[in-house]
Amino acid sequence: MLTGYVEKILKARVYDVANETPLDVMPRLSKRLNNTILLKREDLQPVFSFKLRGAYNRMSQLSADERERGVVCASAGNHAQGVALAASKMNIPALIVMPKTTPPIKVESVRAYGAEIKLHGNSYDDASAYASAVAEKDGRTFIHPYDDPEVIAGQGTIAMEIIRQHPEPIHAVFVPVGGGGLISGVSAYIKAFWPEIKIIAVEPADAASLKAALEADERVKLDQVGLFADGTAVRQVGVEPFRICRETVDEVVTVSSDELCAAIMDIFQDTRSIAEPSGALAVAGVKKYLAQNPMENQQLVAINSGANINFDRLRHVAERSEIGERREVLFATKIDEQPGSFQKFCKTLGERGITEFNYRYADEQKAQVFVGVRMNGQEEERQQLFSQLDNAGYDWVDFTDNETAKLHVRYMVGGHAPQIDNERLIRFEFPERPGALLRFLTRIGQRWNISLFHYRNHGADYGRVLVGIQVGEDYKQEFQTFLDTLGYTYWEETDNPAYALFLK
Repeated sequence: MLTGYVEKILKARVYDVANETPLDVMPRLSKRLNNTILLKREDLQPVFSFKLRGAYNRMSQLSADERERGVVCASAGNHAQGVALAASKMNIPALIVMPKTTPPIKVESVRAYGAEIKLHGNSYDDASAYASAVAEKDGRTFIHPYDDPEVIAGQGTIAMEIIRQHPEPIHAVFVPVGGGGLISGVSAYIKAFWPEIKIIAVEPADAASLKAALEADERVKLDQVGLFADGTAVRQVGVEPFRICRETVDEVVTVSSDELCAAIMDIFQDTRSIAEPSGALAVAGVKKYLAQNPMENQQLVAINSGANINFDRLRHVAERSEIGERREVLFATKIDEQPGSFQKFCKTLGERGITEFNYRYADEQKAQVFVGVRMNGQEEERQQLFSQLDNAGYDWVDFTDNETAKLHVRYMVGGHAPQIDNERLIRFEFPERPGALLRFLTRIGQRWNISLFHYRNHGADYGRVLVGIQVGEDYKQEFQTFLDTLGYTYWEETDNPAYALFLK
């Protein structure tokens, strides 16, 4: 079986449109993991994804009559762009069916290649069913994103390049998996000649259709899949890919969304490029694999499958990357509701970098706070932090792996506090460095009662803090003098309508 695919891969027509992408060493990550991590840069293709390889190879096999009737495909992203570019290059009429929920940026990217677009349904399944019906009715050829031998062969040319570019022994190749077209092509070529090289499939933990199929020894349709890694959000692995993967895949690693965010950060730090979540799957898989199978001085290849990420998702990626790297711990605790309690609590944390601090006055006894603290990624430091809190008498709840807390609750700490009198709302800015928040609180001292506090370290040069402080009528001038001599840039926000509507 593999011999047949090797022949198809060797004959595949992809380089009319595709580039032979670099295989780059990731120096920072390699040093950190004590292994050589090599990144196959499919994000550098003309459509920023490997998908055009398979699409073009499949379409190059069309007869003259089939080309005249045209092609149709269903996709919400990378495959659509691959088919559209291939159709433009070969002057073939193309209809791309995309779900109505497809982001406008992806629709416009496909339209730029001159393809006809039909928005239909709210999911890939809806779009695929419509595309299949069009193919039957109009005689168009349906170009499947992964369940087609010629598509698989086109993707397999990546393996051919990897072996040519890196003749030294490779321990393992890590491949992102959605429907399975990429991994089946890559694994078929590599295992035919180098069976000793491990093929490690990497899937999102909430869309692990290949893992489920291999465990059940048959294709399994997942009830639902997560959408963060939308390029691999496939409910069921393809028929032909599964047939190949049963023979060629050595192991499946699943990773969380936070681990994907951390991998996106790793790729950015080493290449200054931004991978899409599915594109970062292989790097996340390398890190997870090495954590479970310690080794040194091995050659590990990770395929970066694409870079088609919406700009507005970067906020979420940046927010979650530190947690995914285990470099931030989130927790809740209670502190005494009295002046100086913030400062005392920060002294307990020591010189650790505080990434987040959320608080709103609730009652006169105890204050509930939501805190983020920067870690070095080692479990020992995390346990040491909680031991220090225990020794100082603080009750705490770890929220680092609590999805509701991370997605929602952290932004909802607050609300109105009508029992608070004489509250002034001040926004401060101060130079961001280790211990900066503690120094800020020390400058405020114990003279004024803090009734609201919000701080989040975004990695900028300056920290930004929103503080509610109770100031009686008799102390207004004294407080103004205090602000003017504090040494920090500040803005009075007491009359801000957002404060009146949601916090006052």
